[in-house]
Amino acid sequence: MANVKNPNRISKNRQAARAAKARKANLKRCNPANQDKVAKADRTRGARPGLLPTSGPRKAISKKKARKLEKKMGYELKRRMEAEGEAVMK
Repeated sequence: MANVKNPNRISKNRQAARAAKARKANLKRCNPANQDKVAKADRTRGARPGLLPTSGPRKAISKKKARKLEKKMGYELKRRMEAEGEAVMK
């Protein structure tokens, strides 16, 4: 037999612990620092949600690369229009 007043319900200590755990989880989930998806290690190095990295897949494209991509997209658009029969390529 359990050595408590009522074995069919949670003790006040366990109730308080469960509430504290839930409160802590909610605070963690609602923290704006967690919503911007910047890793903690990156935050310690100074990364912020508005700043893009200087390397990696999310870095800003250089102006030269942007011009080249713009040309490629233009050519692709012309090819697509020609395939549909709207314009003739020279």
